[in-house]
Amino acid sequence: MFVLIWSALFVSVKGSIADTGASAWGQQHCVGRYCVTLSERELTAEAGLCVVIPCSFTTADEFTPKHTIWYKCETSQTRCSDDEIIFHSNKNTDKKAQPGFEGRVSRLEPDVSQKNCSIIINDLKESDSGSYQLRVTGELNGKQDGLTFIQRVTVSVKGLNQKPTVMIPTLTEGQQATLTCTAPGLCSGSVPEITWTWRGAGGTESYITGNSTDFKTENLTAFTQRHISTFTFNPSAEHHDTSVTCNINFTGGESTEKTLTVNVNHKKEITISGVTTVKEGDVLNLTCSVESFPPSLIEWSKFGSDTNLHSYSGSARLVIENVKPEHSGQHICAVTYMNNTLKKDVSITVISACVKHCGSYSTVLPWIVAGVSLTLNAFCIIYIWFLWNSRKKVNLPQEERTYMSLQKVDVSSDYDVIAQHIN
Repeated sequence: MFVLIWSALFVSVKGSIADTGASAWGQQHCVGRYCVTLSERELTAEAGLCVVIPCSFTTADEFTPKHTIWYKCETSQTRCSDDEIIFHSNKNTDKKAQPGFEGRVSRLEPDVSQKNCSIIINDLKESDSGSYQLRVTGELNGKQDGLTFIQRVTVSVKGLNQKPTVMIPTLTEGQQATLTCTAPGLCSGSVPEITWTWRGAGGTESYITGNSTDFKTENLTAFTQRHISTFTFNPSAEHHDTSVTCNINFTGGESTEKTLTVNVNHKKEITISGVTTVKEGDVLNLTCSVESFPPSLIEWSKFGSDTNLHSYSGSARLVIENVKPEHSGQHICAVTYMNNTLKKDVSITVISACVKHCGSYSTVLPWIVAGVSLTLNAFCIIYIWFLWNSRKKVNLPQEERTYMSLQKVDVSSDYDVIAQHIN
């Protein structure tokens, strides 16, 4: 795109030179009937990328241009020397470009008769900063001739700051997706190396199984290219909230990268945590949660009621202070994710206060009653037995109730027997 813009400017330059002596991107400088138009401003570029030096010239009608030569030398020099050539359009000449520039400089317009002397320098280095000078050679009235223009153009190359362009589509768990990384610049120089790196939540480098990468170069014009790398994989919940980095390595050791956070649409199972059996007067505290992206809407409700008890995003707590028996029953956690609603219920039991305070007695009370009953029964049996024995001793048969009186009397042959019934 950059070069296309300059190409458009070059076309306009030829008309503007004749009319005003200036163009939109430079000032025309003439020596007699020989003129050159170069940028008045310093051209800035970044290492690893490229720079276009826009240029056009005009000559006397009797001069036929054949070749263009570009030099790079110190500004203190009025004219650069042949050992400072960076580009020569004549491939058959003995005057070669400096080794550091070989293969890196190209003309935007191969036809010199078009009088377009613009060049592009690829695979820039910071050492490429400096002053550049143009010389045009050709034939004047059938003789070899040439002119070196005093006007210079200054190029400043800084460190690489541009970042690659990384495109991440909407990622959904289980659906194959492709990430795209485009190298900065539209240069036609060396093909950069593009690599992908994944890092987990802890920042450790990780590898995604089943992935595939591809690289392609799109030729936009004869001098502009777009370098693209793609990364295809099957996203899962484990890839959510991780980071992906696209790293670009250019010739000369320049590199740049861009890191983005990866979000994967996913939803896991609903979980309910907390104690579901509580005593009256205590606090009921349950949590319904679901791991998902985007976050799910979670609502608590009681079965048979249309009232939402609590509503949150991602995780919802159901807290009831001073819980009562009427809070017992089935409660429902409804999760709404991407316009779909799923539900999970839980049964809550509230133990009444009476059971709470008397429950310990209720377990021993039957034993107490049994013990008391047994004791009373034993006492009654013993008492009855005692009475029975006492009555047996007192209530003898009538015939056995005889009192005998022993009294010393004179011995006689007669005995008086006295028998008396006791009533």
